[in-house]
Amino acid sequence: MPEDKAPGQGIDGSDLAGPDLARAALQSAREQSAAKRKAMGRPGKPGKLRTRRRRGWTGAGPDDRDPQPLGRLAARIAAEHGWTEHLSGGQVFAKWDSLVGGEIAEHTKPLQLKDCELTVQAQSTAWATQLRLLQRQILKRISDGVGPGVVKRIKVQGPAAPSWRHGPRHISGRGPRDTYG
Repeated sequence: MPEDKAPGQGIDGSDLAGPDLARAALQSAREQSAAKRKAMGRPGKPGKLRTRRRRGWTGAGPDDRDPQPLGRLAARIAAEHGWTEHLSGGQVFAKWDSLVGGEIAEHTKPLQLKDCELTVQAQSTAWATQLRLLQRQILKRISDGVGPGVVKRIKVQGPAAPSWRHGPRHISGRGPRDTYG
């Protein structure tokens, strides 16, 4: 568009009116828009317009926004937050009967899983000794059933007797024995 002509004038300088004036205004707006688009291009790539990609419509196929099964959502959340190790440890307690067998599970009880060490309480000292002898087989069964590395050691305890020792820290001494006199 020549610089010396006014917006309401034609190429030859005559005044425009009606539809011709509208066409000239539209043409001028298009040229200005094209020049602005050319100036807004990416740095290093002149003439390229940065366009935002519009979100398309979904078709009949599955989508992330579709309802998901609860198990799949729980597994994804556990993986995102790093809870899979704790959940694997929980499976040891939940599947104890099937992991170690019915006879052993009848006489033992898993108590705690901490730092890959499973603490198991036996019903009697004989069963505690038996568990210590079967420790390798039990570890293999657990790793086959739950996954490798969940349980690396087993700590076997005998039957629980009443204890006055509360918590991991205590003061040594006679304790409350003098009150039963």
